[in-house]
Amino acid sequence: MTVPSAPLDDGTGEPLHLRILQRLAEDDAAAGVSLPRLGKSLGQGASVLMRELSRMGDAVIGGSAGPGWARLEQADGRWTAHLTAAGRAWLGAQARPEAEVACPPLAVHRVRVFGEPGAPPEGVDRNDTLAAEIPVALVFNGLSHAVMMATPERLEDFALGFALSEGILDSAADCRGITLQAVDGTVAQLPAGVPGIEVHLEISARCFERLRHRRRSMAGRTGCGVCGVESFAALDLEPARLPARDWLARVDLPLVLRAMSGLHDLQPHNAQAGALHAAGWAGLDGRLQRVCEDVGRHNALDKLIGALARTQGLGQPGFVVLTSRGSHELVRKCARVGISALATISAPTATGVQVAELAGLRLWGLVRAPRGVLYAPGGAAVA
Repeated sequence: MTVPSAPLDDGTGEPLHLRILQRLAEDDAAAGVSLPRLGKSLGQGASVLMRELSRMGDAVIGGSAGPGWARLEQADGRWTAHLTAAGRAWLGAQARPEAEVACPPLAVHRVRVFGEPGAPPEGVDRNDTLAAEIPVALVFNGLSHAVMMATPERLEDFALGFALSEGILDSAADCRGITLQAVDGTVAQLPAGVPGIEVHLEISARCFERLRHRRRSMAGRTGCGVCGVESFAALDLEPARLPARDWLARVDLPLVLRAMSGLHDLQPHNAQAGALHAAGWAGLDGRLQRVCEDVGRHNALDKLIGALARTQGLGQPGFVVLTSRGSHELVRKCARVGISALATISAPTATGVQVAELAGLRLWGLVRAPRGVLYAPGGAAVA
C-alpha cells in the first residue's frame, strides 16, 4: 500500500500518481496515452498531469532523480505518457494482498477474572480484548531510522506525521511515497507470534541528506519520546515561535471542554481494550473532525498530524485534544508542524509549559469538566 507526496489525495481517496499509473497500465499501447485523453479519464488538467508525470520520470528535480515510473514524449506538438518497465514493476508490488501487511489493532486473549460480584472464588474464564502493540520500523530512502512500538493502524499517517513532527520533512511535499512491508519475524529475530512492519518512506534528497547528518538511532518503547538522542541540543526544546493567530483566544474553556467530551465516543478501540490514547482535532466550534488511537500518546498525535497533512488540514484554525499529560515532546511536535493550541486531559510537565511559552502555543491542561487550567496563553492574553 502506498501513499504519495503532495497532492496526497485528489479527493477520490487514492493518490493521483497511483491513479495515473493504473490508467497507463490499462492502455498498454506502444503509442502511449495522450495527455488530453488521460486528463479526461482522470478529471485532471494538463498542467497537473505534467507535474505528476515529471515527478514520476527520471529527471533530476530538487537534486534527486525521479523513480522512472513513467516518461513523457512529444511528437508533432502532441504529448503522450508512457508506463515504463520500472513503473509496471512498481505497480505489481503495490498489488499484493493487503493481508500481507495487515495486522489487527485488537487481539482476543483468554483470561480468568476474579472478584466480580456473584463469581465463584476460582474465578470465571472469558475472552478479553487487548490492544495490539507491534514493532514498526520507519525506513527513509532505505535507511532504517527508528523502531517504534505502535498500534498497527493508520501507519501511513503515523509515518508521515512522525517525519513532520520530528523535523525530518519540512512539508508533506517532501514525501514521495510510503510503502508498508511485512517483516519476516525469523530474519528480524522477533519472538514467535510477534509480527513486525516496515514503513518505507521515499523522501526528497534535501531532507534525506539532512537526516543522514543528524541521524539518531532510536528503539522506541511505548510512548517513548526522546530515546536515543545524541546530545542535549538534539532535544530541540526551543522550537521556532508560532505565528500570531487572531482566533487563538477563542480556544477557551467551553470550547476545549466540548471537544474533550466528544473524545470518548470516538475511541472504538479503547472502548473495547481500555489501553489506548487518543488524539483529536477540533475546529473552532469544538466539534471533533478526526480522532486517532494508539497505545502510545506520541504515536496517536503523529497519526493525527499525518492525517491532517494528507488533507491539507495543518495550519487551519483549530486545536488538538489529547488523552494524556502535556509533556514537552507533545508540545514540541505540535509547534513544529504549526499547531497553535493543545488541550490535555492530564496536567502538563513544567518543561511542557516552558516549551509552550517559548513557542507561543496555547496550552490547556487538566481539562476535566467542569474545570480546566490555562497554563500558557499562546498568542492571546490570559483572560
